[in-house]
Amino acid sequence: MSPDTRPMTQDPLTLGGKTFASRFLLGTGKFKDKATLQAAITASGAEIVTVALRRIDVERHEENILSYIPEGVTLLTNTSGARNADEAVRLARLAKASGQGHWIKIEVINDSKYLLPDNEETIKATELLVKEGFVVLPYVTPDLYVARRLVDAGAAAVMPLGSFIGSNQGLKTREFIQVLIDEIDVPVIVDAGIGAPSQACEAMEMGADAVLVNTAVAIADDPALLARAFARAVEAGRAGYLSGLPTKKIQGDASSPLTGFLYE
Repeated sequence: MSPDTRPMTQDPLTLGGKTFASRFLLGTGKFKDKATLQAAITASGAEIVTVALRRIDVERHEENILSYIPEGVTLLTNTSGARNADEAVRLARLAKASGQGHWIKIEVINDSKYLLPDNEETIKATELLVKEGFVVLPYVTPDLYVARRLVDAGAAAVMPLGSFIGSNQGLKTREFIQVLIDEIDVPVIVDAGIGAPSQACEAMEMGADAVLVNTAVAIADDPALLARAFARAVEAGRAGYLSGLPTKKIQGDASSPLTGFLYE
């Protein structure tokens, strides 16, 4: 990792008993080729990447996506394609049995139009998998009561969507995400819909613990450059949050005295 993309190591993110310097997570879908994906991961300094189980070649052929993920990066297998809790649990168990580890992003979607997560089925899957020793990061529509149930179930984090997945619309659910940030005691990782570094920075300034991006980076003209920009924006937003941002005012407040200079 080059010095200009190195995250703030004095402010690590703790998840599942591990610490990470970077608070930027990267998804691996939609990239035009695996070399481009690898370049984006390297440029961003991301230490956690998500991969759908159906895209992993367990036979380890030459074009296996795992061969393009830099050494030392934590693999977060997601249950993309699961339509209910049973299918999500089955995919998680398959991932672990095939050697992909026990870090799982629960993604349960039974809605082909809006692609919204099924919160109830997600809770069921989380409860089962936590009991089996998985580190579970559930992807949900932001809802305080759902988030509390996931925390009670033992989720390592809660991953609320910012807007429709793949839409690049940004933080359409901003107020609901803020409630989760303020009220729950596990990391909040904003996932889905983030389309620009400024939006990622905004999420971090709100107090989110991390941001996950996939589509925006994957379909960019220069994915590696945008991945680096996202990583910097996430770090800048985190620094802004930690600094104690000033409150907004409804009228002007001069930064230098307006009296006692030329006229006195």
